[in-house]
Formats: sequence, C-alpha cells, structure tokens
Amino acid sequence: MGVHATGSSGNPRHLGHLLGDALRHFDARVLQLMAAHPDLPLALSNLAARDQISAAHIHLTRHLPANGARASTLSISAGISKQAMSDVLDQCEAWGLIERQTDPLDARAKWVSYTQVGQLWLNAFVDAVRKAEQEFRFDVGEDVATVVRLGLEAYAHGY
Repeated sequence: MGVHATGSSGNPRHLGHLLGDALRHFDARVLQLMAAHPDLPLALSNLAARDQISAAHIHLTRHLPANGARASTLSISAGISKQAMSDVLDQCEAWGLIERQTDPLDARAKWVSYTQVGQLWLNAFVDAVRKAEQEFRFDVGEDVATVVRLGLEAYAHGY
C-alpha cells in the first residue's frame, strides 16, 4: 500500500493510518496471546478472549512500571486525560489488577501499583509482547524488522 492508496473513506492513507493499523493489529495479537497465557487467572483470560480489554488497558500496562507510579504521571506518559486514566484505573482496580494508595511523598497524589494478580497480568503482557515481536520478525523478515524498529525509535525521539 503506497502513499496514494485510499482507505474506505476515500481519503488517501498516509503513514499515520499504517502506524495506527499496525498498532491495533499488534495489540490484538498481544491480547490473543494473553488470553491463552497459562499463568493468567481464568477470569482475566476470559476478559481478554471476549474483547473486554480495550486499547486503554493495554496502554496502561505499557506505562505502569512494575514498581508503580503516580496516577498523574501515568496520564501524562500515556497521553490521556486524568479523567480517562481514572476511568481505566477504576476498572483495573475492580478487576484486582492494581491498587491505589496515597503517595508517601505527596498526600494529595495517588500511587498506583500492581496487585499480586496484576503482577501475573504484567508478566503475561511481557511474554505476549515478546512473542508478538518474534512473530513480527518472522512475518516481515529480520532485516525489515530491524529497519522498522530503528526507524520508529528515531521517529519517536525526533531524530
């Protein structure tokens, strides 16, 4: 698909479309792999398998470090509003993935960290991402995968 290819809307498809499509494809594969992960509790596997997990939940998982972070920092790093992040955190807390506590360094802030179940979720996510990346390298070839990765890293950092 070149620069002049058109999407279903009739508008020219540009690099942004392709990047978005690739991210959606990658995230969908990660969720498929997570749904089948042997260490993930059945309830979470079922959520992933039934498409109850959204891109926002995957986005949170990408941005929440294993040792936790402030909720406000998460919204900034994920590039979403504090309210949108709060909604995702509410759902993840209800599923038992995370817990929110008062930040020990700032009583006005909330510290978000994984629960024990959340650690299983994070481990399944890391495994699924690794497997999806291996599949990508197999599908497009090692040379193309390396060039894509280097190009995306350079572009993301403004080089």
